[in-house]
Amino acid sequence: MVFKRFANCGVLPGTVLLLTALMIPAGYAAKNDKTNQNKDHQDAFVNGPTDENRIAREVRHQLLTQPFYGVFDDLAYKVDGSTVTLLGATANPTLKSDAVKSVKNIEGVTKVNDQIELLPVSPMDDQIRLAEYRAIYGDQFLGPRYGIRAVPPIHIIVKNGHVTLEGVVANKMDYDMVYLRANGVPGVFSVDNHLQIDNS
Repeated sequence: MVFKRFANCGVLPGTVLLLTALMIPAGYAAKNDKTNQNKDHQDAFVNGPTDENRIAREVRHQLLTQPFYGVFDDLAYKVDGSTVTLLGATANPTLKSDAVKSVKNIEGVTKVNDQIELLPVSPMDDQIRLAEYRAIYGDQFLGPRYGIRAVPPIHIIVKNGHVTLEGVVANKMDYDMVYLRANGVPGVFSVDNHLQIDNS
């Protein structure tokens, strides 16, 4: 699995100064800021609303406790009564099938609609995943804040050289800095920033 291959790769020392986040070109935020984007689904690694129902809470728990779930996977869901739709993307077919099986076993769930995308096998994408991981979690400011959790909250999804950032960060400065670090990796065609800012 990609995550396990990269887990022991070591952390490179960060080289970006905190002020770098303030040097983003004018107009960037208006074009790329999706922090207030309304989603029709819930990311597993983002806390749900306080009035979240039992099935939704259990779906999140099942997804977060998958043994192969890591920073290179995006698991999300939406609940409509007793029907659960699983969304996101992973390069690991075992994670995809295990996630579906575990959600099917939740009491009260009658149907699971599996829409988790299985990403193509690609050595180039594997190299980008490693480089992105080092750029973000090896940063001297971002690494200590986000890299020491069981499931780190910044997820790096790579498909055919294109990077999508999913997850949650504490503030706008971190949001901008993660984008800057991700966009600085050589060989990346584009970076789509879907990170959310934690307003709790």
